[in-house]
Amino acid sequence: MLFENIIGQLHLKNHLKTSAENGRIPHAQLFVGKEGSGTLPTALAYAQTLLCLNNPAPDACALKCENLAHPDLHFAFPVAANDRVKKHPISNLFLDDWRSFVKEQPYGNLFNWFQHIGVENKQGQIGVDEAEQIVKSLKLKSYEGGYKVMLIWMAEKLNTSAANKLLKLLEEPPEKTVFLLVTEDEEQLINTIVSRCQILHFPVLSEKDIADALVVNENSFYAEAAKIAHQAEGNYNKALHLLRHDSNDLIFENWFVLWVRTAFKAKGNAAVVQNLIEWSESIAKSGRETQKRFLHYCLQFFRQALLSNYNAQELVFLEPEDQGFSLEKFAPFVHSGNILEIEEEVSTALYHIERNGNAKIILLDLSIKLTKLLHSKEGS
Repeated sequence: MLFENIIGQLHLKNHLKTSAENGRIPHAQLFVGKEGSGTLPTALAYAQTLLCLNNPAPDACALKCENLAHPDLHFAFPVAANDRVKKHPISNLFLDDWRSFVKEQPYGNLFNWFQHIGVENKQGQIGVDEAEQIVKSLKLKSYEGGYKVMLIWMAEKLNTSAANKLLKLLEEPPEKTVFLLVTEDEEQLINTIVSRCQILHFPVLSEKDIADALVVNENSFYAEAAKIAHQAEGNYNKALHLLRHDSNDLIFENWFVLWVRTAFKAKGNAAVVQNLIEWSESIAKSGRETQKRFLHYCLQFFRQALLSNYNAQELVFLEPEDQGFSLEKFAPFVHSGNILEIEEEVSTALYHIERNGNAKIILLDLSIKLTKLLHSKEGS
């Protein structure tokens, strides 16, 4: 991965290149940015810079880095058992999958990765087996005599035991060893990990950067690219899915529309409550990662409805595909009198699903509460 192939983030790219060339290389760095902002591609480009800067065979080094096959470039990322890896899953057992994933979806998210390895119905993690493997691999000398780089993607998925096992190594790493931790949510990392890292915050991409990238990389027409960039919220991964019409948002929209329509009918109609039960059972059959993404989508939909209700149209990017569902007609039911409670209830459901609660019960409870909240009047 080369810096010039990364979308936007000019200031951060210049900072990383200059600091590497001047030898100012912190031993542990934390790249923090939302999905689709380019944290992983930037970390890969920076790792290549470190490994190839003074390499006597720079072209060969660049080729190995491009193929994610450099012997001094190590990876850790969330995994779970699948049809091929039955137990004790660690990143090294998924390296071929990882290489193909990064090549195909360098801006991909955790859910895309779990789909890629066939575990989207599970919650992957970076566990203590992984931490032991990291410690073991970094004890070895550099194969090519330069830096060793350990790139930990989605570092917030380090469980507590794994994180604690890495603390000493992060504080006192072997000579010429660099840790690059990539995260979408800094707050999920334990403080003792964060305090040992130099932090770089990645802003979301501008609409212009996304539109230009879609035109250059995907041969999109600029008018289409500009519209997609507006809907993408600074997320290039989302923009690609919107362009290719394979976004989970289309499925989530169907779930959401059915949900709110049923919730509207359910008040005072006990027979319709059975429909909410069936809806909850249906969503509960999907994997927990899917349920979590759906609830995040619901939060986004409610916020967009609120903005539409208060005529902040320049901030409204959501355009429902369902021709029978109008955001403008739905918007008045989301207002200052219920939005905080709606967000609190959805966030609480998300919290319990992340902690392996019974999804059917959690979603049904949320549905019944939503029925009441959507019928509440502003100012009441």
